[in-house]
Amino acid sequence: MDKYGLIGYPLGHSFSISYFNEKFQNEGIDARYENFEIPKIEDLKEVLDLNPSLKGLNVTIPYKEQVMKYLDSISPEAKAIGAVNVIKVTHKGRKTELKGYNSDVIGFTKSIEAALEPAHKKALILGTGGASKAIDYGLRSLGLETLFVSRTKKKNAITYEELTPELIREYRVIVNCTPVGMYPHADECPKLPYEAMDTHTLLYDLIYNPDETSFLKRGKERGATIINGLEMLLLQAFASWEFWNGKERLQ
Repeated sequence: MDKYGLIGYPLGHSFSISYFNEKFQNEGIDARYENFEIPKIEDLKEVLDLNPSLKGLNVTIPYKEQVMKYLDSISPEAKAIGAVNVIKVTHKGRKTELKGYNSDVIGFTKSIEAALEPAHKKALILGTGGASKAIDYGLRSLGLETLFVSRTKKKNAITYEELTPELIREYRVIVNCTPVGMYPHADECPKLPYEAMDTHTLLYDLIYNPDETSFLKRGKERGATIINGLEMLLLQAFASWEFWNGKERLQ
Protein backbone atom coordinates (compact mmCIF):
# COMPACT_ATOMS: atom_id res chain seq x y z
CA MET A 1 0.00 0.00 0.00
CA ASP A 2 1.32 3.43 -0.96
CA LYS A 3 1.61 6.00 1.77
CA TYR A 4 1.36 9.80 1.75
CA GLY A 5 1.46 12.23 4.63
CA LEU A 6 1.87 15.63 6.22
CA ILE A 7 4.85 16.91 8.22
CA GLY A 8 4.58 19.88 10.55
CA TYR A 9 4.42 20.86 14.23
CA PRO A 10 2.05 21.01 15.90
CA LEU A 11 -0.56 19.23 13.77
CA GLY A 12 -4.06 19.75 15.09
CA HIS A 13 -7.00 19.46 12.71
CA SER A 14 -5.61 18.62 9.28
CA PHE A 15 -7.60 19.23 6.13
CA SER A 16 -5.25 17.01 4.09
CA ILE A 17 -5.67 13.77 6.05
CA SER A 18 -9.47 13.76 5.73
CA TYR A 19 -9.40 14.96 2.09
CA PHE A 20 -6.92 12.35 0.85
CA ASN A 21 -8.20 9.35 2.80
CA GLU A 22 -11.71 10.12 1.54
CA LYS A 23 -10.35 10.45 -2.01
CA PHE A 24 -8.52 7.10 -1.74
CA GLN A 25 -11.66 5.38 -0.46
CA ASN A 26 -14.00 6.92 -3.05
CA GLU A 27 -11.66 6.22 -5.98
CA GLY A 28 -10.53 2.76 -4.89
CA ILE A 29 -6.89 3.84 -4.57
CA ASP A 30 -4.79 1.48 -2.43
CA ALA A 31 -3.13 4.18 -0.34
CA ARG A 32 -3.23 5.81 3.07
CA TYR A 33 -2.52 9.37 4.24
CA GLU A 34 -1.01 9.98 7.71
CA ASN A 35 0.01 12.93 9.86
CA PHE A 36 3.66 12.96 10.93
CA GLU A 37 3.97 15.44 13.77
CA ILE A 38 7.71 16.09 14.06
CA PRO A 39 9.07 18.46 16.77
CA LYS A 40 12.15 19.27 14.66
CA ILE A 41 12.94 19.09 10.94
CA GLU A 42 15.81 16.64 11.58
CA ASP A 43 13.14 14.02 12.37
CA LEU A 44 12.25 13.91 8.65
CA LYS A 45 14.96 11.25 8.14
CA GLU A 46 13.25 8.97 10.66
CA VAL A 47 9.86 9.44 8.96
CA LEU A 48 11.43 8.38 5.63
CA ASP A 49 13.31 5.42 7.18
CA LEU A 50 10.25 4.07 8.99
CA ASN A 51 7.91 4.47 5.99
CA PRO A 52 9.51 2.78 2.95
CA SER A 53 6.22 2.90 1.00
CA LEU A 54 6.01 6.71 1.28
CA LYS A 55 5.36 8.34 -2.12
CA GLY A 56 4.70 11.95 -1.16
CA LEU A 57 4.52 14.50 1.63
CA ASN A 58 2.83 17.81 2.26
CA VAL A 59 4.75 20.30 4.37
CA THR A 60 3.17 22.81 6.74
CA ILE A 61 4.24 25.29 9.44
CA PRO A 62 7.04 25.67 10.50
CA TYR A 63 9.01 23.61 7.93
CA LYS A 64 8.23 25.08 4.49
CA GLU A 65 11.62 26.81 4.34
CA GLN A 66 13.64 24.54 6.66
CA VAL A 67 12.87 21.41 4.60
CA MET A 68 14.57 22.76 1.46
CA LYS A 69 18.10 21.78 2.53
CA TYR A 70 17.01 18.11 2.73
CA LEU A 71 15.81 17.92 -0.88
CA ASP A 72 17.68 16.49 -3.87
CA SER A 73 15.97 18.88 -6.29
CA ILE A 74 13.50 21.78 -6.17
CA SER A 75 11.15 23.01 -8.91
CA PRO A 76 12.10 26.44 -10.36
CA GLU A 77 8.88 27.96 -8.98
CA ALA A 78 9.45 26.70 -5.42
CA LYS A 79 13.05 27.91 -5.64
CA ALA A 80 11.92 31.39 -6.70
CA ILE A 81 9.35 31.50 -3.88
CA GLY A 82 11.82 30.18 -1.31
CA ALA A 83 9.36 27.69 0.23
CA VAL A 84 8.29 24.08 -0.40
CA ASN A 85 5.01 22.50 0.68
CA VAL A 86 4.90 19.36 -1.50
CA ILE A 87 7.59 16.66 -1.69
CA LYS A 88 7.62 13.84 -4.21
CA VAL A 89 9.38 10.77 -2.78
CA THR A 90 10.99 8.40 -5.31
CA HIS A 91 12.72 5.15 -4.33
CA LYS A 92 15.61 4.07 -6.56
CA GLY A 93 17.06 0.89 -5.10
CA ARG A 94 18.29 1.82 -1.64
CA LYS A 95 18.33 5.50 -2.45
CA THR A 96 15.40 7.79 -1.66
CA GLU A 97 15.12 10.94 -3.79
CA LEU A 98 13.15 13.98 -2.68
CA LYS A 99 11.86 16.66 -5.05
CA GLY A 100 10.21 19.83 -3.71
CA TYR A 101 7.35 21.83 -5.19
CA ASN A 102 5.05 24.66 -4.10
CA SER A 103 1.30 24.23 -4.52
CA ASP A 104 0.43 27.36 -2.48
CA VAL A 105 0.90 29.64 -5.48
CA ILE A 106 -1.23 27.43 -7.77
CA GLY A 107 -4.09 27.19 -5.28
CA PHE A 108 -3.97 30.89 -4.48
CA THR A 109 -3.79 32.35 -8.00
CA LYS A 110 -6.53 30.07 -9.35
CA SER A 111 -8.85 30.95 -6.45
CA ILE A 112 -8.38 34.76 -6.55
CA GLU A 113 -8.09 35.37 -10.31
CA ALA A 114 -11.82 35.61 -11.06
CA ALA A 115 -12.41 38.14 -8.24
CA LEU A 116 -9.81 40.64 -9.46
CA GLU A 117 -11.05 43.82 -11.13
CA PRO A 118 -9.31 46.76 -12.92
CA ALA A 119 -9.13 48.74 -9.62
CA HIS A 120 -6.99 45.99 -8.10
CA LYS A 121 -3.47 47.13 -8.93
CA LYS A 122 -1.81 46.91 -5.51
CA ALA A 123 -1.99 44.37 -2.69
CA LEU A 124 -1.07 44.23 1.00
CA ILE A 125 0.24 40.90 2.32
CA LEU A 126 -0.27 40.49 6.06
CA GLY A 127 2.56 38.36 7.47
CA THR A 128 6.06 37.45 6.28
CA GLY A 129 6.20 33.64 6.76
CA GLY A 130 6.54 30.82 4.21
CA ALA A 131 2.99 31.13 2.86
CA SER A 132 3.32 34.89 2.34
CA LYS A 133 6.23 34.33 -0.08
CA ALA A 134 4.03 32.18 -2.32
CA ILE A 135 1.20 34.75 -2.11
CA ASP A 136 3.63 37.51 -3.10
CA TYR A 137 4.86 35.43 -6.05
CA GLY A 138 1.27 34.69 -7.10
CA LEU A 139 0.04 38.29 -6.87
CA ARG A 140 3.01 39.60 -8.84
CA SER A 141 2.44 36.92 -11.50
CA LEU A 142 -1.09 38.33 -11.81
CA GLY A 143 0.34 41.82 -12.37
CA LEU A 144 -0.19 43.36 -8.92
CA GLU A 145 2.29 45.44 -6.96
CA THR A 146 2.77 44.08 -3.43
CA LEU A 147 3.68 45.36 0.04
CA PHE A 148 4.28 43.22 3.13
CA VAL A 149 2.89 44.16 6.56
CA SER A 150 4.66 42.84 9.65
CA ARG A 151 4.22 43.14 13.42
CA THR A 152 7.88 44.16 13.72
CA LYS A 153 10.01 46.54 11.66
CA LYS A 154 11.53 44.66 8.73
CA LYS A 155 13.53 45.73 5.69
CA ASN A 156 10.90 44.91 3.03
CA ALA A 157 7.76 45.52 5.09
CA ILE A 158 5.76 48.20 6.87
CA THR A 159 4.26 47.72 10.33
CA TYR A 160 0.56 47.67 11.24
CA GLU A 161 1.07 51.06 12.94
CA GLU A 162 2.04 52.53 9.56
CA LEU A 163 -1.18 51.39 7.86
CA THR A 164 -3.20 54.51 7.15
CA PRO A 165 -6.72 54.79 5.63
CA GLU A 166 -4.99 56.27 2.54
CA LEU A 167 -2.93 53.11 2.09
CA ILE A 168 -6.05 50.95 2.41
CA ARG A 169 -7.67 52.96 -0.39
CA GLU A 170 -4.53 52.54 -2.52
CA TYR A 171 -3.86 48.86 -1.80
CA ARG A 172 -7.33 47.46 -2.47
CA VAL A 173 -6.41 43.76 -2.25
CA ILE A 174 -5.49 42.55 1.26
CA VAL A 175 -4.40 38.96 1.92
CA ASN A 176 -4.13 37.62 5.47
CA CYS A 177 -1.28 35.10 5.70
CA THR A 178 -1.17 35.15 9.51
CA PRO A 179 -2.97 32.80 11.94
CA VAL A 180 -4.79 35.78 13.54
CA GLY A 181 -8.51 34.98 13.64
CA MET A 182 -8.12 31.21 13.35
CA TYR A 183 -10.33 28.97 15.52
CA PRO A 184 -10.45 28.98 18.58
CA HIS A 185 -9.45 32.70 18.51
CA ALA A 186 -12.14 33.60 15.99
CA ASP A 187 -12.89 36.98 17.64
CA GLU A 188 -9.41 38.32 16.81
CA CYS A 189 -8.49 40.14 13.61
CA PRO A 190 -5.50 42.01 12.15
CA LYS A 191 -5.36 45.67 13.24
CA LEU A 192 -6.36 47.59 10.11
CA PRO A 193 -8.31 50.80 9.36
CA TYR A 194 -11.38 48.81 8.21
CA GLU A 195 -13.40 52.03 7.91
CA ALA A 196 -11.40 52.92 4.77
CA MET A 197 -12.62 49.82 2.91
CA ASP A 198 -15.39 49.90 0.30
CA THR A 199 -16.93 47.91 -2.56
CA HIS A 200 -13.60 47.95 -4.44
CA THR A 201 -11.76 46.25 -1.58
CA LEU A 202 -10.98 42.54 -1.92
CA LEU A 203 -10.14 40.65 1.27
CA TYR A 204 -8.66 37.17 1.09
CA ASP A 205 -7.98 35.08 4.20
CA LEU A 206 -5.87 31.92 4.02
CA ILE A 207 -7.77 30.72 7.11
CA TYR A 208 -10.75 28.43 6.43
CA ASN A 209 -11.82 27.70 10.03
CA PRO A 210 -14.00 29.62 10.80
CA ASP A 211 -15.25 30.06 7.23
CA GLU A 212 -15.84 33.77 7.86
CA THR A 213 -13.14 35.29 10.09
CA SER A 214 -13.50 38.64 11.89
CA PHE A 215 -11.13 40.08 9.25
CA LEU A 216 -13.55 39.03 6.47
CA LYS A 217 -16.68 40.04 8.44
CA ARG A 218 -15.41 43.55 9.11
CA GLY A 219 -14.54 44.06 5.45
CA LYS A 220 -17.87 42.64 4.32
CA GLU A 221 -19.67 45.23 6.50
CA ARG A 222 -17.95 47.90 4.37
CA GLY A 223 -19.02 46.24 1.10
CA ALA A 224 -15.75 44.41 0.40
CA THR A 225 -15.58 41.20 -1.61
CA ILE A 226 -14.38 38.38 0.64
CA ILE A 227 -12.74 34.98 -0.02
CA ASN A 228 -11.63 32.40 2.54
CA GLY A 229 -8.93 29.74 2.16
CA LEU A 230 -11.09 26.70 1.40
CA GLU A 231 -10.96 26.76 -2.39
CA MET A 232 -7.21 27.34 -2.23
CA LEU A 233 -6.88 24.24 -0.03
CA LEU A 234 -8.85 22.09 -2.47
CA LEU A 235 -6.80 23.33 -5.41
CA GLN A 236 -3.57 22.75 -3.47
CA ALA A 237 -4.58 19.19 -2.63
CA PHE A 238 -5.33 18.53 -6.31
CA ALA A 239 -1.94 20.01 -7.30
CA SER A 240 -0.16 17.85 -4.68
CA TRP A 241 -1.65 14.70 -6.20
CA GLU A 242 -0.54 15.81 -9.67
CA PHE A 243 3.02 16.44 -8.45
CA TRP A 244 3.25 13.09 -6.64
CA ASN A 245 2.05 11.23 -9.69
CA GLY A 246 4.49 12.75 -12.14
CA LYS A 247 2.25 15.29 -13.88
CA GLU A 248 4.93 17.97 -13.81
CA ARG A 249 3.15 20.29 -16.21
CA LEU A 250 2.01 22.26 -13.12
CA GLN A 251 5.59 23.34 -12.49
